[in-house]
Amino acid sequence: MSAIEVASLRKSYGALNAVDSISFSVAKGDVFSLLGPNGAGKTTTIEILEGLRERDGGDVKVLGLDPWKNGYEVHRSIGVIPQGFKFVDYATPREAVKYYAALFGVKADADAILRRVILEDSANVYFSKLSGGQKQKVGLALALVNDPELVFLDEPTTGLDPQARRAVWEVIRNLKSEGRSVLLTTHYLEEAEELSDTVAIMNHGRIITAGTPAEIIARHGSGERIRVRGDQKLADYLRKAIPSVPVDYHADSGEVTISVGRKEDSLFALEAIERSDLPWNDLSIARESLEDVFVKLIGGEGHGQAAVGAKHEVARAATEGA
Repeated sequence: MSAIEVASLRKSYGALNAVDSISFSVAKGDVFSLLGPNGAGKTTTIEILEGLRERDGGDVKVLGLDPWKNGYEVHRSIGVIPQGFKFVDYATPREAVKYYAALFGVKADADAILRRVILEDSANVYFSKLSGGQKQKVGLALALVNDPELVFLDEPTTGLDPQARRAVWEVIRNLKSEGRSVLLTTHYLEEAEELSDTVAIMNHGRIITAGTPAEIIARHGSGERIRVRGDQKLADYLRKAIPSVPVDYHADSGEVTISVGRKEDSLFALEAIERSDLPWNDLSIARESLEDVFVKLIGGEGHGQAAVGAKHEVARAATEGA
């Protein structure tokens, strides 16, 4: 049995098809990332999965149950960190965990849970005094109070500095190693690529592509790029020597770029550069990232800020620690 099964899910608000007949599944023990620009339908989808919103059509199973009809049972088996998580300013992480345990009617070892999210050193610090990363870890701790099989993490690292983000990544990896399933939404595409077993990209209520990060990059990317510092003569030579691959010259940076789709093309290109007897240096090889593919698929419609705009969050959050 999968952790989540979605088939032909639909939800409309008047004339707006917020979720337009989408289907996907999340395997038990996997990290699944649902990506897309603002307004793509991610939040509506997650609220339906969490049993907070009724669907118009389609079938949804969360841990084998209908989240709308069996909301009580589902809520006792899932953990949730909402977007922009906050808590009472003058409560400590230990007090927060004990409070949530009382709400769920379960016994919970507060110190053990805080160790799992790497927060034991701040167990008695007021929430208002915690850094941005530590506050997110409190949210993670509360999501684990009821020992959930499935955890929903809605943009858990937005606004955190790189060190704090990676600390949260460590917790997510630990959840996976414990056999828990995770549904993650994030505007950081490198985060999704780093953590996810499977990714689905939504736009205008539909899933436009899905698969492992590597599969999506291979399906929609243009392969590897060889960059070498050289001049126009080198670019002209390479176009004749390897006519099967695109060669571009960037006068502003003095760089020649060769787009290669196969390993054989890479070897031909490297050999051609060496045979040219023309001056070159600073050779590097890079492949397209999930962010590159996301911008290619979504950015053309003016929504690229969902991927690239998130980079500026890191700069704004540079004063916050882990």
